[in-house]
Amino acid sequence: MSPRPRPEVTIDLDLVRRLLADQHPDLARRPLSPLGEGWDNALFRLGQHFLVRLPRRELAARLVAHEHRWLPEISRLVDLPLPVPVRHGRPTAYFPWSWSIVRWVEGRPAAGSAVAGRGRWAGTLARFAAQLHQPAPPGAPHNPVRAVPLAERDEVTRERLAACGDPRADQLTALWGRLLNTPVHQGPPSWVHGDLHPLNQVVHRGNLAAVIDFGDLSAGDPACDLATAWQTFDWEGRAAFVVRYAELAGRDEALWQRARAWAVCHAAVSLALSADDPVFAEIAEHTVTQLLDAPDARLPHASQAR
Repeated sequence: MSPRPRPEVTIDLDLVRRLLADQHPDLARRPLSPLGEGWDNALFRLGQHFLVRLPRRELAARLVAHEHRWLPEISRLVDLPLPVPVRHGRPTAYFPWSWSIVRWVEGRPAAGSAVAGRGRWAGTLARFAAQLHQPAPPGAPHNPVRAVPLAERDEVTRERLAACGDPRADQLTALWGRLLNTPVHQGPPSWVHGDLHPLNQVVHRGNLAAVIDFGDLSAGDPACDLATAWQTFDWEGRAAFVVRYAELAGRDEALWQRARAWAVCHAAVSLALSADDPVFAEIAEHTVTQLLDAPDARLPHASQAR
């Protein structure tokens, strides 16, 4: 397996302090502490109320521009808090990309919570997804690796499954093959979060408090997001998620079959590319178990709640 991408710039407390002092001096003297790095961004807590997000590679820097442009509009569609930038950071001679300051949301990633307890807020996440999945306007971003027809992800998904070394890769490949010819998304492209796994869901006091990290925001097939039914929940939570989404957005078996295929696709990414990230590896293992072993995986129409 390959590790997550290496950072293309060095981001530390001194750099963040310098950026704040130069561009947002009224915030520069507040306490600042590192929170860690994901694949795309380095995160720093700023005082009690803010979070600083800086891209760690050029690809991620382009995604920051999407958030600056579109998140204010997306936030008007949904009930949950989103990381809408409250301050924009500009490129400088010593840091080449745009960056953001967003409001701090109290809580922790859902990935750190017990899977069995997540069903409590499955309906809330389903409502968020149904609210988000509205027709996207002209000019909405297109992501070539998210929310596209399944056939466009066939070659790379098979390659990743073949190379990942997982003992059940053959079963996943067979499942992917069965789902690949599911009818494509009909109608206009919808807004899609693009990366709705449990690290991007914030839980506080046992409830879903926010959805974060909209760098992969794009227009396309909402099934890409609905893969979270397998990434996040056990089969009971998944049933609650599916039923609530269907109540709000309508029943569509092809949509859920594509969602299941996207869960295979997302698992293949994590299995192949997360050697140094145990949390992503755990999400991948959970997804594989839900896809292949959960009670609903053995039903004739596994994507539909009964």
